[in-house]
Amino acid sequence: MRGMSDAAVDLTPATWRDPKRYAWLLGLLVPLLPLMAWGLVELTGLGLFWFWGPLFVFGVMPILDTVIGKDSSSPPDSVLKWLEQDRYYRWCTYAFLPLQYASLVLACVLWSTGDLGVVESLGLALTVGCVSGIAINTAHELGHKRASLERWLSKVALAQTGYGHFFIEHNRGHHVRVATPEDPASSRLGESFYRFWPRTVAGSLRSAWELELERLRRVGASPLSLRNDIVNAWLMTVVLFAGLVAVFGPGILPWLLVQAVFGFSLLEVVNYLEHYGLLRAKRDDGSGRYERTRPEHSWNSDNVSSNVLLYHLQRHSDHHAHPTRRYQALRHFDEAPELPSGYATMILLAVIPPLWRRVMDPRVIAHYGGDVTRANICPRRREKVLRRYGRGAGTGSAPGREAAPA
Repeated sequence: MRGMSDAAVDLTPATWRDPKRYAWLLGLLVPLLPLMAWGLVELTGLGLFWFWGPLFVFGVMPILDTVIGKDSSSPPDSVLKWLEQDRYYRWCTYAFLPLQYASLVLACVLWSTGDLGVVESLGLALTVGCVSGIAINTAHELGHKRASLERWLSKVALAQTGYGHFFIEHNRGHHVRVATPEDPASSRLGESFYRFWPRTVAGSLRSAWELELERLRRVGASPLSLRNDIVNAWLMTVVLFAGLVAVFGPGILPWLLVQAVFGFSLLEVVNYLEHYGLLRAKRDDGSGRYERTRPEHSWNSDNVSSNVLLYHLQRHSDHHAHPTRRYQALRHFDEAPELPSGYATMILLAVIPPLWRRVMDPRVIAHYGGDVTRANICPRRREKVLRRYGRGAGTGSAPGREAAPA
């Protein structure tokens, strides 16, 4: 259950204040990373700062997560409806988009001058990729909402990475199949990120296309029409890239592709860590269907700094239990498994498989009370995993957490 200290207090909007209300504006620092990189290079003369995006995301953010720590408090139930209706929070996400595209144009100007060497251009592309990758998170927040404007803005945010099919697959595929072997975006115990990446990229694209074809068949529309949400999302990318190349020259195209691949890879490594090894059980009614998604089917993180910069994406457990709930109203659940740190730190672990397994595999086993057979195990490594852990091995809980109930 969620902590009663938050749920039991009957507060009203007149007596409760969101302590993070103005901190959400810090999320707008992310699309400014290319501008910061340019400014730091001009100020110091050090070309290293063209890599400011990766340095910030994988250097500064982990430090901030460690120094600032965690906040597991939740808004009381009595203010949730009011909190979700406060339009201020929506504008915090809307404002990300013009800054995102302003930074992309700035990068194109810098690439087109010819003043940057290959290494410097690569650094800038990776910095821009940090923006476009985190923009997918902004698209994620907007794409779950019922308002047509927000869903359209979600596609706009995705255009920079060419990942418009995410809009389809995530909402209608991933949220239905999450934490099951059928979901290409749910990583498995024993599966490295490098094996997960091609599986999820190809599987998510295939799933999105199948889901959209099914919808189009129901409404009697052609798969190649603009009514196909994948086609019109990809057209946004084509028009965007073609327009930028027309204005700034073909020399920028390789760097546009680099930032796009790096950006959607950043999304996929986040997907990798959000459900690693977690499995929804089959129902007892013999239907073969899975149990409903609950908070314990997603890894959670309450690290303050990265949660603020990622619009509470790390409260992923509540998000999957309540997909349309807005970021400012997402709550902490005691039964949700907790990551040892924020996403930025966990990404660094994920790209080093032995280190990732050393940290995360015991937590998966502990979450299932020592019974590894309850986890979502990578098929090709199943025998090795079972030999290593076996049923009943490694009983007990991860530090500071009780094992989830069966």
